[in-house]
Amino acid sequence: MSVAQFSQETSGKGEWVRQANRFTGRVSAASTSAPGEGPDDQGRWPVEPNRYRLIWSKACPWAHRAVIVRRLLGLDDVISLGTVDPIRDERGWRFTLDPDGRDPVLGVEFLADVYRATDPDYTGRVTVPALIDTLTGQVVTNDYPQLTLDFSTEWTAFHGDGAPDLYPEAQRPEMDELMSEIYTDVNNGVYKCGFAVSQEAYESAYRGLFARLDALSDRLARRRFLMGDAITEADVRLFTTLVRFDAVYHNHFKCNRNKLTEMPVLWTYARRLFQTPGFGETVDFDQIKRHYYGTHAVINPSGIVPAGPDLRGWVMPLGDR
Repeated sequence: MSVAQFSQETSGKGEWVRQANRFTGRVSAASTSAPGEGPDDQGRWPVEPNRYRLIWSKACPWAHRAVIVRRLLGLDDVISLGTVDPIRDERGWRFTLDPDGRDPVLGVEFLADVYRATDPDYTGRVTVPALIDTLTGQVVTNDYPQLTLDFSTEWTAFHGDGAPDLYPEAQRPEMDELMSEIYTDVNNGVYKCGFAVSQEAYESAYRGLFARLDALSDRLARRRFLMGDAITEADVRLFTTLVRFDAVYHNHFKCNRNKLTEMPVLWTYARRLFQTPGFGETVDFDQIKRHYYGTHAVINPSGIVPAGPDLRGWVMPLGDR
């Protein structure tokens, strides 16, 4: 993120403001478009296996949760996956991890190329996750909150055997409220701490973050997962922030009241998820650290990537809890 981008994304009080999602199309079972066609007049793209490609960065928590949901639901063989380099330059997310530096399906060097092909006038930041229609080479959506819910509710015909119900209908009102609180104070809260440019804005975000973590700890002291005995979308959304907490947010974003390892209930909960198939194997601490410490020059001008923390605790036995 350049200094210019950094300053444009703060309010008059020094609060960091997240950019709105530009592309909000949806792949929907209710689409009236036939296979191979574009969106219908409601902007709904047809559910079609092997047509769409999910682009992610292993460093990005917003993209990470889309990959976890995709895996938990058994959609790996239905929606393909492209991975960008954790280090961005001024042109944005790059496909330098692929042979010849191009995504093998989309044939582009930069995700920005797909954004411009979809909207030639687009001038905002290029973000992941992005769901791309491989037939037209256009962005369907970068609306990360809706994307994962649609994986659960619109792609049911292609869910794997025994796929969990990550968004149970009876619990949706409570879940929606809880996920909103987690987003505001935790998922986005760590960024509001890290990118604040006034002491007042930083301390406000800091207080909100740890008050919410304390409340979540109290909630999880009485249950295995946020909604009870089963993993839901809410757990996925919280996990991708918790798994980055000690490696990045505690130091780099000044979220330093406690480390995750110093919050016993949340630490046990995070490790339980990490050791659940679909979670831990999608975590890449090296890419996470290289991205945050290597691309935020305003916060870490030296670009030095910390050697720690010790990661062995993530695979420690959980015991009976």
